[in-house]
Amino acid sequence: MADKKADATPVAASDSTAATAAKKKSPMKAIGLIAVLMIAEAGAVYFFVGKTAPQAAAAHGIVGKDEPNLEASIEIPLVEEKFQNMQTGRVWVWDTEIVLKVKAKNEKFVEKQLEERAAEIKEGVSMIFRRAQHSSLKEPGLETVNRQLRSLMNELIGKDADGKERIERIVIPKCKGFPAD
Repeated sequence: MADKKADATPVAASDSTAATAAKKKSPMKAIGLIAVLMIAEAGAVYFFVGKTAPQAAAAHGIVGKDEPNLEASIEIPLVEEKFQNMQTGRVWVWDTEIVLKVKAKNEKFVEKQLEERAAEIKEGVSMIFRRAQHSSLKEPGLETVNRQLRSLMNELIGKDADGKERIERIVIPKCKGFPAD
């Protein structure tokens, strides 16, 4: 009987050791599984960013040194002049600077047209300022004058091969009026 009790005790001890070992292994398996999943997720994110980054960079105008971005907007000075306006009965002088925003692919064509038609463009711009109502020249965003200038420039410059206007936007960074008398 004593032998049976002695035999039973080591078996019980080995069973409890096995149960403890089983309990210790299961957290290791879970940690290992989580680590594998995290590595797989990191690989997926790396792959996704690698595939989409060149497209995002091109959309924001970021390209390599050898690749010019023809869709990027550039500014071309149109005129910096003082124009008179007598619509209020008084002579007002408007110190103005006008800039064109065009795509890089249209830059050379627009600059060539600006050189060839310089007098016609200055006449058109000065006519817009001479005929403008005083309230139009006092608008915070110069919407009326801007719309008239855009119409004039689109008429003179025309459309590109895709049928789109070459002038993206007219920018008037300076338009200060003061009475001349």
